[in-house]
Amino acid sequence: SPTQLLSYIAGRTQRITLGTAVIVLPWHDPVRVAEEIALLDILSHGRCVFGFGRGAASVEYAGFRVSMEEARSRFVEAAKIVVKALTQEIFDWDGEFFKIPSTSIRPRPISHPERRFYASSVSPESAEIMARLGFGLLVIMQNEWPKAAEDIRRYRAITESVGHTPRPPIISTNISVAESRAEAHDRAAKYLARKWDSIDAHYHFSDGHLATVKGYEFYGGMAKTYSKMKDAAYRQKATEFYVKIQVVGTPDDCIQQIGELQRLTGLDHLVGEFGYGGMPHEDAQLNTRLFAQRVMPVLQRDRAFDSSGGPETAPTPPNARSAPGDPGRSSIFAPA
Repeated sequence: SPTQLLSYIAGRTQRITLGTAVIVLPWHDPVRVAEEIALLDILSHGRCVFGFGRGAASVEYAGFRVSMEEARSRFVEAAKIVVKALTQEIFDWDGEFFKIPSTSIRPRPISHPERRFYASSVSPESAEIMARLGFGLLVIMQNEWPKAAEDIRRYRAITESVGHTPRPPIISTNISVAESRAEAHDRAAKYLARKWDSIDAHYHFSDGHLATVKGYEFYGGMAKTYSKMKDAAYRQKATEFYVKIQVVGTPDDCIQQIGELQRLTGLDHLVGEFGYGGMPHEDAQLNTRLFAQRVMPVLQRDRAFDSSGGPETAPTPPNARSAPGDPGRSSIFAPA
């Protein structure tokens, strides 16, 4: 449970922005999800961003005894209920999957967490659904940056067409930073190559089973990519492409790449993954620390990375310094 884990972290911290990536809505009762969000909003003093998704692992759906055929419809209905529960003192619902009599969640949130709702999107159909819900876009970087920027522009156009104000996207990417480009590249290539296996071991994309599941036809197309990974030459080519669309290089390279990614996509937050593909903890720690020491200070202080479009957060409690997103903290990478 992401909210359960973050409740602990919220109690141990005061300033850092927290986030879920993701709450898989089709698995849960939306009223319970809304209550957990409201409680976490209180415990974190309104400094949590909430990411949602519908999941793509058949083994998880089997475990929760939910049909994957219903995933997309369940996601949309549950999302609407969560927003309604958080924004209306008393609400009810009469839908396909949920019948909710007049009720109210307790405790009430202290901020507006629904204004910090984002959802992951892999297929074009999902991006359109998120736009119509008024959710921000959580983009897992798996395409060339200009193409990702095109997808984001389409999302913004749909969002505006249905009367919502589009939010800057949150971008999630793998990061490999080292003193030399060669070291950063070799680390990324080694462990991103292994990440193909860890992904397929869980999602089983290579067997093509999702091609026949309603709402997951797009994922079925991944079968060709993953089924070819046994061929060493193909794996190397695919991994090189994967490396090129992540943030990889020296500290200066990473700063430049993040700046370009921000320019293309208008990103609001960057979520970095520093350990992947079975990378040893020591290597992931070195990767993280070098980024924190040499890249983050520039992102925090350079006006080129200023942004006024970040997720809204609640006023900072009196005993804590201001949190990212508060007035006067314009950098999207403001110090925690």
